[in-house]
Amino acid sequence: MPANNEDLHGSVPENCAVALLLIDVINDMEFEGAELLVEQAVPMAHRIAELKRQARSAGIPTIYVNDNFGRWKSDFRKVVEHCLHDGVRGEEVARILEPEDDDYFVLKPKHSAFYGTALELLLTYFGAERIVLAGFAGDICVQFTAQDAFLRDYELIVPRDTSASESPASNAAALAFMRARFGAKTPTSARVNFSALARA
Repeated sequence: MPANNEDLHGSVPENCAVALLLIDVINDMEFEGAELLVEQAVPMAHRIAELKRQARSAGIPTIYVNDNFGRWKSDFRKVVEHCLHDGVRGEEVARILEPEDDDYFVLKPKHSAFYGTALELLLTYFGAERIVLAGFAGDICVQFTAQDAFLRDYELIVPRDTSASESPASNAAALAFMRARFGAKTPTSARVNFSALARA
C-alpha cells in the first residue's frame, strides 16, 4: 500500500498478495475468426469458472479486464448485458462467467490489460505481487498482458487449461513463449493453490 495515500476514493477493501485476472471473457465474439475461438472458449470457460470459485473460497479478488469494443464508453454492465441478451456468439461463455457484484472490472482500449487503464493502481492498492491470468485470446490479449505484468515485476501464473486462441497450436505457442520469456508458471488450473500463493 502506498504510504502517502491510504484512501482510494471509494477504497479497495481487499489486501491480498495475489489477484485473478480474467481477460476478455465477457466478449460478444462477433469478429472475423471468432467461430474458431468460440469452439475453444466454451470448454475453457467452465475451467475458468472453477478457477474463479477456488479464488473466491480463498478470499482472492477477481478482476474482469475487458475490451470496450472500441466505443470508448466505460460501462462494463452494458458490455455484460449486450453479451447476455443480444444473441451474440459469446453468450454461452458470458453466461458461464457472468460477473458477481463484488468482482472488480477494468475496461481496456488495447490488447494489454495494463495499457491505458487503472489496473496497475488497483493492484498496487491490493498489495498484489502475483497475478493469475486466464482468458481469451491466449496468443493476443493474455500474452500482451503477461508481457506488461512481467515488465512490472509481477510473478505470473497462467494456467494452461484456462486460455484459448483461435487454434490450439497458437495457444500452446503463446504459453511456451510466456514460460520462456516472462518466467510464467503454467500449471493446470486444478494445481493452482490460491491460499499458498497468498501466503508466499
